[in-house]
Amino acid sequence: MSPFARTNRGLLANWWWTLDRALLGGLLVIALVGVVMVFASSPPIAKRLGYEETRFVVKHLTFLLPAILLLLGTSLLAPRGVLRAAFLLLAGFGLLLALTPFLGTEIKGARRWVSVAGLILQPSEFVKPALVVVSAWLLARRPGMAGAPQAAALTGLMLLLLVIQPDLGMSVLVLAVFGVQLFVAGLPWLLIGGLAGLGVLGLYAAYVAFPHVQTRIDDFLDPTKESYQVETSLSAVTSGGLFGRGPGEGVVKFYLPEAHSDFVFATLAEEFGAIAALLVLMLFGFIVLRGLWRAYEAQDRFVQLAAVGLLAQFGLQALVNIAVNLNLLPTKGMTLPFVSYGGSSLLALAIGMGMLLALTRVGARLEGAP
Repeated sequence: MSPFARTNRGLLANWWWTLDRALLGGLLVIALVGVVMVFASSPPIAKRLGYEETRFVVKHLTFLLPAILLLLGTSLLAPRGVLRAAFLLLAGFGLLLALTPFLGTEIKGARRWVSVAGLILQPSEFVKPALVVVSAWLLARRPGMAGAPQAAALTGLMLLLLVIQPDLGMSVLVLAVFGVQLFVAGLPWLLIGGLAGLGVLGLYAAYVAFPHVQTRIDDFLDPTKESYQVETSLSAVTSGGLFGRGPGEGVVKFYLPEAHSDFVFATLAEEFGAIAALLVLMLFGFIVLRGLWRAYEAQDRFVQLAAVGLLAQFGLQALVNIAVNLNLLPTKGMTLPFVSYGGSSLLALAIGMGMLLALTRVGARLEGAP
């Protein structure tokens, strides 16, 4: 039974009747899977690092509550409100992103994290959804591809800041999402091929310029070299079988340093089996396809471009994480959306998916400039 009558014209009632509740439900189910997986995978890691066994569980739940509030609160916005929020996020966290190489904390040779009011945040995570929405507005506010140069310049600036950190995995994701937006906006196939070629050249330049990138790619392409993380992840996936070892019975979390974050999919497959892993894959697929359908039905170009960009970001991030776990891509520290442990990632994903829910509400249209 609905909590609101159809004749009710209040803010919450209007939100309820225009929201894609199936899309919201899918996101909440994935968040619940994430809670289960952090409970299952993180205690041994916390103990190995000298913390209380429940440290990562408590921290994840501490971030999850505000993340859900952000998700729901952002979904209440009209498209104009989504665009304004994106401009504010891009200005604030874009500035932090520029300052990160100077003020950030160095971890494993990269400066990607800064302390804000006692919280360690990764500014690039918050820049991602904001950049998608602002780029969509730049592309949509003028007919055809007239807005592409401005959108490309903004994206190029953010890519430069990411490369300086360096965060090449995030850079590739941002570039791929922008390419998807350009495709939907109507970029000719010839230019799409040219951009793809430039992307390949960029990857080669990164391979030459950054030793850690060269090492990862060489190890991935050379079958005689074994990566401890990847080999352990594959062993966990195969040992789980169809139905898994059982909740809490997995062993990969005792050996793999990132079993609760980057390699949480391997932990899931080991403890709950291939069937559970496939169900999670289907859940991600449902969210992407459902969102694309709602974007297709939208009558507003800005809504379409922004929604497709947010979905591409969400889906590609999940695809990269799972592909790394299955040794289909070189190792890259990228979380599985809403499933992996992580504060910045969880909060930023909640904002991005809240924007998607707002943009895919029935009748959502952007009228005029922000």
